[in-house]
Amino acid sequence: MLLEVRHVTRYLYDEPVRESIMEVWMQPQKGALQRLVSFDLEIDPAAQLFSYPDPFGNAVYHFDVPQPHDQLTITARSAVETQPATALPEALDLGEWDRLRSDFVLGENFEFLRPHGFARETEALRAFMAEKGLDKLRARDPLSAVRALSAIVYDSFAYEAGVTRADSPIDDSLQARRGVCQDFAHVMLAICRAWGVPARYVSGYLFTDRKAGDRSDPDATHAWVEVFLPSLRWIGFDPTNNIVAGERHIACAVGRDYSDVPPSRGVYKGDAESQLAVGVSVRRARAALSDPEFLRTSQPTRSRNGQRRAAGNAYEQQQRQQQQQQQ
Repeated sequence: MLLEVRHVTRYLYDEPVRESIMEVWMQPQKGALQRLVSFDLEIDPAAQLFSYPDPFGNAVYHFDVPQPHDQLTITARSAVETQPATALPEALDLGEWDRLRSDFVLGENFEFLRPHGFARETEALRAFMAEKGLDKLRARDPLSAVRALSAIVYDSFAYEAGVTRADSPIDDSLQARRGVCQDFAHVMLAICRAWGVPARYVSGYLFTDRKAGDRSDPDATHAWVEVFLPSLRWIGFDPTNNIVAGERHIACAVGRDYSDVPPSRGVYKGDAESQLAVGVSVRRARAALSDPEFLRTSQPTRSRNGQRRAAGNAYEQQQRQQQQQQQ
C-alpha cells in the first residue's frame, strides 16, 4: 500500500519570543515492511536543520531560531510504501514464557521491561488488572495473552479526545475509562511489562478505515504497542482499534513511552502564551512515487507584511495541548 502523509504543526505566540530550539520525530522509519519513498520537512520561517539518531534508532531533526519570532509552522510530508504483516499463529507453546526469561532477552530488552514515565504500575492499574482478571491470562501462552489483553483494553475504554492531556498519567484514563490512543498504549505497556513481556511505545500514523471499525481520529497522529516475543520478534498491537499493526500503520519512532518520542518538543525564551494547532492527513497515493529519500529544506518565506518570520515551540505547552495520542 502506497500512502501519503501530511502533518502540520503550528505554534502561534501572543507576542514575539526571543529564541526557540526544536526537535521533531516525524520521519517514518525504514524497515522490511515499510519503505520510506520520500520525506520533506518544511519550516516556516526557514531554519537550518540538523539530524541525529536517538538511542532507540529514531531519526530526530532539530533546529534553532535565534531571533525574535511570533509563529512557527512545521509541515512534514511523507510517502511510504507498506507491506502486509506476516500472519500470526493462533498461539505459541508455553515455553515462550521461559524464553522471555532468558538472559539474552532480559539483557537486550532491559529498557522495555522497566516502568518508565507514563507507563508504570499504579494502584489504579493493579485494581484494573484485578477487576479484569488479567493475571489469569498468564496461564495462556504469551501471544494469546497479549492478544487478549489488547481486546480487553479496547472493550474497557471509550475513545474520546479531550478527557486526557499529553502529560496525563494512566490513572486519569483508568478513572474515566475514556481516553485516546496514547492512554491505551500506556496502559497496555505497563501491563505487558508487569508480565515480563518487553513492550515499546510506537508513534506514527494510521490510514483510518471507518468501515473496518476504526475509532481513531483520522486527523491526528496515532500510537500503538509493540511486544517482543522471542519466536516472532517485535509484533505490533493496536489496542485503540483492537487490531494487529499492519499495512495501514506507519511507524515513525519507538520509545519507552510518549515522552521519548513526541512528534515535536522544544523550549523558547520569552513570556508569551502559545497556541497549538495540529492537522494530519493520511491517504492513498494517487500515483507511483519515485522521489529519492532525502530531506528538502524550504526556502525562506515572508509574512504578509514582507518580514521574514522565525519560529519557536514550548515543550510544556505542547504536552498540555498536543494529543497525539490524539491519537
